[in-house]
Amino acid sequence: MISKVIISPNFNVLSNKDVLPIALAVAVIFHMMLVVAWGLGAHKSEPERLSKPIEVTLISKSTEKKEDKADFLAQENQSGAGRQVNQAESPAQQAASQSQHKKESPIKKTAVEEDHSKSKSAQRVLTAAKAERKVVAAKNTEVAKEPEEHPKLTADLLQQQIAQLGAEIRQSQPSAEQAKIKFVDAVSTHKYIAAQYMKDWESKVEHTGNLNYPEVALKKNFSGTLTMDVGVNADGSIYSIRIGRSSGNLELDEAAKKIVRMSAPFAPLPLDLRKEVDVLVITRVWKFSDESGLVTQ
Repeated sequence: MISKVIISPNFNVLSNKDVLPIALAVAVIFHMMLVVAWGLGAHKSEPERLSKPIEVTLISKSTEKKEDKADFLAQENQSGAGRQVNQAESPAQQAASQSQHKKESPIKKTAVEEDHSKSKSAQRVLTAAKAERKVVAAKNTEVAKEPEEHPKLTADLLQQQIAQLGAEIRQSQPSAEQAKIKFVDAVSTHKYIAAQYMKDWESKVEHTGNLNYPEVALKKNFSGTLTMDVGVNADGSIYSIRIGRSSGNLELDEAAKKIVRMSAPFAPLPLDLRKEVDVLVITRVWKFSDESGLVTQ
C-alpha cells in the first residue's frame, strides 16, 4: 500500500499594516528614478550658449551685385544694408551707455538746478525792485493828494502881493496898444525930463493933500503908508489911479485917491517927452503922519 504524502507550502499572509510601508517605499524609489532620468536628459539636450552676442541684419530686398567690403554677413546680397546712421547697440553697449548716463545725469541735473535757482534769484530781485517802485509811486501819490496849505490872507500879505504884482507889471513888456504907456523909471531917451516932471507933480500933490488932510489921519499917533500908481495923459488929465500897496485902511486909501483928483489937471507933458510916451505913469509912496503930514517919495 502506497501512501501519498502531500506537502503544502507554508505561506505567511501579510497584514494590511505591513503592505502600506512597502508600497510607500516602492513609490518613493520609482519617483526618484524618474527625476534623475529627466535631469540627465535635459542637461544633454540643452545647446551650448554663445558667449558673444549675435548681430542679425534683416534684408528688405536682395540685390544681384555683391559688395566688395560688407559690414555684415547676411543670407542675401543687399546694397546699403546695415549702413544706418544709428546702429542698434548690443546688450553690453546698452549697459555701458546706461551706466554712463546715470553718471552724467547728476551733473546735468545740478546744472539745471543752478540755472533754476539763478532764475529764481533774478525773479526775486525784479519783484523786489517792482515792489519798491510801487511803494515810492504810492508815496508820491499820497504826497500829491495831500491838500496844499494856503496861508491865511492878512492885510500885510495882501499889500505884499499887490506890490509884487505892480513890479511885475512895470517890468513886463508893453503890448502894441500900450507901447507908449510907460512908468517914469522905464523912460530911456528923456528920463531926465520925466524925472523933473515927476518932482513938479509931487509938489502939487503934497500941497493939495496937506490943505485937504484926511480926517482919518488926524488921530493922535496916527501913521499910514500906501503905494499908488497915477497915469497922466499928454494933456495933464488923469488916465488911471491904482493902489499898488494898500495901507490896510480903506478910508485912508480912498482919501489919497481923492487928493489926486483934487490936484488934477496936472501940467501937460513936455513936447520932447511926448515923442516917447503918450501916458506917463508915476509911482509914489504916500506917507501920512500926525507929525509930518503928507509926504510922497
